[in-house]
Amino acid sequence: MDDKVKVFAGTSNPELAKKIVKYMGINLGEIFVTRFSDGEIFVKILENVRGKDVFLIQSTHPPAENLLELLIMIDAMKRASARRITAVIPYYGYGRQDKKDEPRVPISAKLVADLLSTAGAHRILALDLHAEQIQGYFNIPVDHLY
Repeated sequence: MDDKVKVFAGTSNPELAKKIVKYMGINLGEIFVTRFSDGEIFVKILENVRGKDVFLIQSTHPPAENLLELLIMIDAMKRASARRITAVIPYYGYGRQDKKDEPRVPISAKLVADLLSTAGAHRILALDLHAEQIQGYFNIPVDHLY
């Protein structure tokens, strides 16, 4: 399985990713994630993912930093020709903003869904979307596991 499936961890929860790959009996994918002095996120994939099914494990808590890191990781995988990119999201940031319940407020849960799709994710595995209707905000398959 290790030659077809690769699992990578963002900086939000590398311990969870280590437990997952140990259970699967595969190695954790090698990725370099750092921040420049101005806070800008830099991602470099350190192995070939061309034609592989890639799983990116990244919580979006806290949402601003970790969501952007996930989007950049997805883009890097897409540009490296991964066959399929699945974002594994233990916590879906902005899930509380799932409806327009008063004037002049965003539906941020929908915006995040659009961003993940646009970045290049093919599927989402989420553990806590906050509200079931968030699955409908995506134009890609979503598996809500909790």
